[in-house]
Amino acid sequence: MPSLDQVLALNGGALKLRSQRLNMLASNIANASTPGYKAKDLDFDRAMQQAQKGSSIDKAMSDHTGFRVPLQPSLDGNTVELAVEQTLFAENAIQYRTTLSFLNGQVSSIKRALKGE
Repeated sequence: MPSLDQVLALNGGALKLRSQRLNMLASNIANASTPGYKAKDLDFDRAMQQAQKGSSIDKAMSDHTGFRVPLQPSLDGNTVELAVEQTLFAENAIQYRTTLSFLNGQVSSIKRALKGE
């Protein structure tokens, strides 16, 4: 059974990865009309798998960040597909909030246990 530190670190790491991915997706959206801009993304699932195997969150993040291959490349070299980015941003925002709620629930449970409730 994982220790309390491991559980909180893993969920905290998931929150950090989701936050970083939100920043990347927001940057992609902001640069949708910038010629030559290459859309970046983070493979959250693979990064979390690597972190669960003992790698640091920062290493997992850097190992699984890459450029997105567009379905339909633009003539100016920009690889941002706005509809795709907006959908991924919305999905990731929901997952971020879910992870945050889960982490808050864990902390609340620990507080109640410490108080003897």
